[in-house]
Amino acid sequence: MAFYDGISSVVDFADTWVWYAAFVFLVGFGIFATIKAKGIQLTRLADACKVAFTGIREKKGKHVISSFQAFCVSMGARIGVGNIAGVATAIVMGGPGAVFWMWIFAVIGAATSFVENTIAQIYKEKKGDGYFHGGPAYYVKNGLGKPKFAIFMAILIIVTYGLCFVGVQANQASASIQTAVAGLINETTVSIAGAEVGNTTLIIAGILALLAGIIVFGGIRRVARVSTWLVPAMAILWMVLGIILILVNFTQVSAVIETIFSYAFGAQAFVGGGLGAMIMWGLKRGVFSNEAGIGSIPNVSASAHVKHPVKQGLIQMIGVLIDTVVVCTVTAIVVIMYTNIAYPAYDFAAQGLADSLAGSPLVSEALSATFLGAAAPYILAFFLLVFAFSSLISYYSMSESNVKFITQKKWPLTLLRIVIIAMVFFSSIWSMTLAWNLADLFQALMGIFNIGIIVFLAKHAWTALTDYFNQKADGVEEPVFDPKVLSSQKGVTCWPPKEEDVSGSNEGMK
Repeated sequence: MAFYDGISSVVDFADTWVWYAAFVFLVGFGIFATIKAKGIQLTRLADACKVAFTGIREKKGKHVISSFQAFCVSMGARIGVGNIAGVATAIVMGGPGAVFWMWIFAVIGAATSFVENTIAQIYKEKKGDGYFHGGPAYYVKNGLGKPKFAIFMAILIIVTYGLCFVGVQANQASASIQTAVAGLINETTVSIAGAEVGNTTLIIAGILALLAGIIVFGGIRRVARVSTWLVPAMAILWMVLGIILILVNFTQVSAVIETIFSYAFGAQAFVGGGLGAMIMWGLKRGVFSNEAGIGSIPNVSASAHVKHPVKQGLIQMIGVLIDTVVVCTVTAIVVIMYTNIAYPAYDFAAQGLADSLAGSPLVSEALSATFLGAAAPYILAFFLLVFAFSSLISYYSMSESNVKFITQKKWPLTLLRIVIIAMVFFSSIWSMTLAWNLADLFQALMGIFNIGIIVFLAKHAWTALTDYFNQKADGVEEPVFDPKVLSSQKGVTCWPPKEEDVSGSNEGMK
């Protein structure tokens, strides 16, 4: 156990201290962006919704990813394990009041998301495959003119999303499956790297690793085509299920809301460092779910064909709010509503339940207390399995794109695939604490570096924002961006847009 415990201790220590810096960067810039953009996430909410949902009618063609398609892909990456297990973890570790801080940080983060995704659009590139590519590595290279630092950012993205975030997805999928099949297999244990692991866990880890291998080595495009409709359908189904469970016990909703606010502002929040833990867990789990400010979504939003970069900024701003304020809230209400009898004090750590219940097992308990009964663990396992592998597809695609940013050689891609499979296996047998802490550590690093970068480029987002709404005020229905409005056009290669870049060609039209 010494080796395993040693790794856990180092990761836990680093995670704690790095997050203090990440808090300053993420929250500080979010507040600054909110003030600078005059509360755009609220004052321009109607405009953002109109841009997001009227895009359904946009034309699509070969090598054309519409603004709405990019929005759907980004929501597929956002909605998943973080909205289910992440919310439960926040409640366990920070108390019900952490949900309130998830809301606050979502509103603040929406402004940050606007900035990073607008910048990603400004500095995107059109590659030989006919598609647009972008993200932190691209706006570092093109916007800051720092190609070596851009390579570092590409590597950090690969490690954060291709390995650590994939690890959490696998860990939570494994935990939910173990809960569902508990007692069906005669349990024995073996020692791996100093940790005692049950044979059930090993079997599940092996199956998940095999599925990951099938996807990354051969079937990613085929599976991705299925996930484009399956993931939104599952997300909607989860929302519907959650709303039904809430309506069944609707008389308790006011008590749940009261619980959230009483823990956020009550006396218990100011005892034993409760307020600090609550705020930090609200930020950690909120950011993990909506991914505002940590540089992941810009990799997706940069691929969209739009006439103005602000359009994707507004759309992704809405995505943050939908993810946390809507989807996470439904999960939170269900968890608090159906577990407050079993654990009225929410003192999981004192009861020694923090690690065993943080995440999907607590959601499973909550669902089991509803009319779903004994079927709940199986239903949750199915949801998490689908979400975990859809996220794996998104994170692998993101990682592959950044590997190709660094080099066109094939062996690094092969190495990436092997490491991802290994990560899926080992994350499936790790404790939840280690898996979450590792992901938290690297998402904090991504937040620090990404915010540090967009601080220097944010002025271009403000200029683009002013230009967009000035055109709208002049009666322009569909504003078109001209980079001449920027103080510097250095590194801008895809603007003003060509007609085929925004409307598509006849070839491939459906």
